[in-house]
Amino acid sequence: MRIDGGRFTVVAEARDERLAHALLTAAQTKDTFPGLPRPQQHVLIAIAPDAQRFRAWVGPNTPEWGAAIAIPDERRIVMQGSAAASDAGDPVVVLRHELAHLALHESMGQLPTRWFDEGYASYSAGESSRENALETSLGLVWRTLPSRDSLETGFSYGSSRAQFSYAVSQRIVAELAALDPENGMRNFFVYWKESGSFEIAVRRAYGLTSAQFDEHWKQRTLRQFGVLSVAANLSLVGGAFGLLLGPLFYMKRRRYKKRLDAMREADAAQERERAASALEALLAGAIPAAAEPTVDTDDQSISDSPL
Repeated sequence: MRIDGGRFTVVAEARDERLAHALLTAAQTKDTFPGLPRPQQHVLIAIAPDAQRFRAWVGPNTPEWGAAIAIPDERRIVMQGSAAASDAGDPVVVLRHELAHLALHESMGQLPTRWFDEGYASYSAGESSRENALETSLGLVWRTLPSRDSLETGFSYGSSRAQFSYAVSQRIVAELAALDPENGMRNFFVYWKESGSFEIAVRRAYGLTSAQFDEHWKQRTLRQFGVLSVAANLSLVGGAFGLLLGPLFYMKRRRYKKRLDAMREADAAQERERAASALEALLAGAIPAAAEPTVDTDDQSISDSPL
């Protein structure tokens, strides 16, 4: 089936009709992106009915953990349908992320690097869940963060490192936009497009060198997430120690309980013996002794009782 609305066309199988209408409505309702002119290009949104079809449409180079992909040169988005696993995320948020890629490419062409492209898309989609990767980062425990250039390679590795790269990139873009509360990134994009230089654009839009900006966003990120990261990792360490030491503690507790039960049984046995001895003594004292004969010293006669 095919649904058209505004600059969007959604294609899907009949079982995803409801999802297709919801995505089309979301795309039309919010069709502007931070700092950029309103997009004009027509976009095709293809909803794959299953994982196999999704892989066939996006090609073999897409990572296994990918939930959707934007192809700017073709102005096309491919995303998973209602049969997607739970880790595919909210489809409305996912679509917003991919549309931001297309909007950025439409306005800025090939100027944005990979880290900025992904960071801007996550920022535009409001993906707050990305912050979880920062809250549990070991790097923030040691108060270290990657450089912008080193983020480029992070997207090509496994899911864990890629998610961290997404999170850091989103933080950089968010801090960039926050430097000018009134204009956000609007002037920055104009200067970047005019000069073709990220460095010049940052200088002209915010009055900072890129090195000063790097120091700024790193300090802000460490201040916001450093303590959370330490707490989260301490909890993980504590849980690991609990798993390792738990069985030992249980075994020691069982031995202590057996020893305590044996001591209690010994005390009870001694108490029973004392009680039995006391009872025997009591019973022995209750039986009267035989009467002893008395001797009359006057006549040397023996009598059973006195006269």
